[in-house]
Amino acid sequence: MKSHLQVAVIGGGVVGASVLYHLAKLGWPEVGLFERSELTAGSTWHAAGGMHTMNADPYVAKLQAYTIGLYKTLEQESGQSCGIHQTGGLLLASDPSRLDYIRAVHAKGKVLGLELELVDAAEAKRRLPIADVSDVLGALYDPLDGHVDPSGVTNAYAKAARSFGAEVYRHTPVEELTQNGDGSWNVVTPNGTVVAEHVVNCGGLWAREVGALVGHSVPILPMEHQYILTDEIPEVAGSPSEVIHCVDFKGESYLRQEGKGLLLGTYEAHGTPWSLNGTPKDFGHELLPSDLDRIIDRMEAAYRRYPCLAEAGIKKIVNGPFSFAGDGNPLLGPVPGYRNYWIAAGVMAGFSQGGGVGLSLAQWMIDGEPETSVLAMDVARYGDFANRRFTMLKVKENYGRRFSITFPNEELTAARPVKTTPVYPRLKQLGAVMGAQYGTEYALWFAPEGMAPVETTTFRRSNAFKPVAEECKAVRERAGIMEISVYGKHEIEGPDAAAFLDRIFANRLPAVGRIALTPMLSEKGRIVGDLTVARLAEDRFFVIGSGSAELYHQRWFHRHLPPAGVTSRAVTRQWVGFNLAGPQARQVLQKLTDEDLGGNAFPFLAMREMALGLVPARVGRISFTGELGYEIYCTPEYQNTLLELLLEAGKEVDARLIGSRALQSLRVEKGFGGWTREYTPANLPFEAGLGRFVKLDKGEFIGRAAAAAEKQAGPARKLVMLEIEARDADLWGDEPLLDGDRCVGFVTSGAYGHTVGKSLALGYLPAALAEPGRRFVTDSLGNALGATVLAEPPYDPSGARMRS
Repeated sequence: MKSHLQVAVIGGGVVGASVLYHLAKLGWPEVGLFERSELTAGSTWHAAGGMHTMNADPYVAKLQAYTIGLYKTLEQESGQSCGIHQTGGLLLASDPSRLDYIRAVHAKGKVLGLELELVDAAEAKRRLPIADVSDVLGALYDPLDGHVDPSGVTNAYAKAARSFGAEVYRHTPVEELTQNGDGSWNVVTPNGTVVAEHVVNCGGLWAREVGALVGHSVPILPMEHQYILTDEIPEVAGSPSEVIHCVDFKGESYLRQEGKGLLLGTYEAHGTPWSLNGTPKDFGHELLPSDLDRIIDRMEAAYRRYPCLAEAGIKKIVNGPFSFAGDGNPLLGPVPGYRNYWIAAGVMAGFSQGGGVGLSLAQWMIDGEPETSVLAMDVARYGDFANRRFTMLKVKENYGRRFSITFPNEELTAARPVKTTPVYPRLKQLGAVMGAQYGTEYALWFAPEGMAPVETTTFRRSNAFKPVAEECKAVRERAGIMEISVYGKHEIEGPDAAAFLDRIFANRLPAVGRIALTPMLSEKGRIVGDLTVARLAEDRFFVIGSGSAELYHQRWFHRHLPPAGVTSRAVTRQWVGFNLAGPQARQVLQKLTDEDLGGNAFPFLAMREMALGLVPARVGRISFTGELGYEIYCTPEYQNTLLELLLEAGKEVDARLIGSRALQSLRVEKGFGGWTREYTPANLPFEAGLGRFVKLDKGEFIGRAAAAAEKQAGPARKLVMLEIEARDADLWGDEPLLDGDRCVGFVTSGAYGHTVGKSLALGYLPAALAEPGRRFVTDSLGNALGATVLAEPPYDPSGARMRS
């Protein structure tokens, strides 16, 4: 065993082997994998080995397509068969909502370059003769679906990695991890201690135990998962080609061929967590006791869907544990609060995602960032609210909904509420329909008197449409009040704070008492932040960003902090507040203060501390609605008082409470982009329309050279605004933009513009095609809709109203 490694990868399942392979192949050969037993021990060996491309997040879907495409290369590099069975697969839809779902997936597939095909029931029957399709309304066919041999794939990764110089240490459990002053790790095993510059937790079922070695509580939980293998079935044995994969949404099951029989699996509605308090050290190639009673209803549905099962005997029942995060996506990336400590765990769909996870993490470690956005998998999406109880409740919910539709306007209910602000009960009393972001409850919209505060889940316009229209009208004509406590907030201070922020922000820093909007860029010029920075004093700054990115941004700040002279801390919970916006917002706020709020006295992009009645507050002259507006922050003990002051002062102008659905409509009317949609680590600043906030002449800053190169060459694509010829459904994001039969771009956000009376969207197009007036076609639930590029936002394009 070597005494020194660049990276110690802990865990020998398919994910650890993939990370090892990609690190070695991309140029870090001094890497070693430490496996407590044999490769595949844990979850990998008993996995069904299915592979599919589609995922709710398009960037994850691209990585899944990469994984599937990698297997043939892996066989060539390793000489090891991966047992590839690329049969293709069907998703069956037996009710209108599921038909809408597969239509939406089909549209997203065009963006990803996938050759998905919508077929009718007769064609589904032709491709899968053993299925009863009498209730099927339609199906989606994916030619890339199939399955692989779990052991073959894992060993292929390991063999290929060794050919690139990597080491594999079997029967070498890691017992202790201690960090040295230079950031390296002592990896202590029974066979000796290795010093590694980096450590990656790929522990799978033991990821929690590996995390505990350094004090990291990993928010994953193993769940029991059962599938059955049948005896030989004549219809299968006699088939001229291998039976294709099938997911039956109605029956909530998946099926594929195994030998001359079938493999049938399901995710029961009330899943069974396994080993809540930790995975036994001696667990490995064992299975758990079977319990078919838990899935008998799903099996009965499968027998109706596939009548040939009725005469088939069960050869084997497989019940084994798999680890899940609360939303079903992996935990990936540098663990916040730790130096040179990484994770790739909770990869439930290991044979669809393992290659992409390994590639992304290797790029992140070697190059400083992955080549595409992995926000949906980033470990920083979970904060300290994701404790053991939260994780159990969310994992059980996700497991039980594996084949259920999550509608784009749906808010899942498990483990809620977690974090609430002081005004939460009052907002509920006033009709708020709540959502949750980063564990915090916030208002989506407000049900008027006489209407139940419950939203119908749908792909189309819901019962919230009219109430949201009224909220938008209040903001555009009078004043609206929206709680913004969920925004992520950071305080950065110290004698070197200005120099530090000047280096990580692309815009110039504001003067004291002023606000600036600024991108934060990676070394390659990609957008890692879209932030508001207010300068409270020469050496003290208040930085505001997306609430879901609080830990993500804090990790970035800490990564670049100098050894001394600057402190950075997240203060989201310490500062709560409201946005007050609308043409009469100044009139409302002026009633609460003696401060002069006139346009010259308190101009656009100013911030100051002032008393609002009895409430000490920070007030910023800024708004995301496109109207005259103020962001008002106070400490939590004052929030209820502040809300009542605003409501009382707003009575004269009939101000009303609004939620985030109204804000979505208002910001899209203005063409304002948002984090995770228009602005992600997959985007560059000039293509995203943020070039005016990038000051290349201010001096050196992170990403400057890349941004300068993008500006000089001209962006290859551009963020544009589109008018959509919608019917009863507006766009949500990830729909294609088609020029003839070619997919040339994609939608990032959509909403109905209640002020302008038009369905609108934002999206990216090739720069050469991003011409005002040019017409494209998009796909909404199987309907071809016109999408016309607008020259400017349809509402107040000059921005005069928010500067008034």
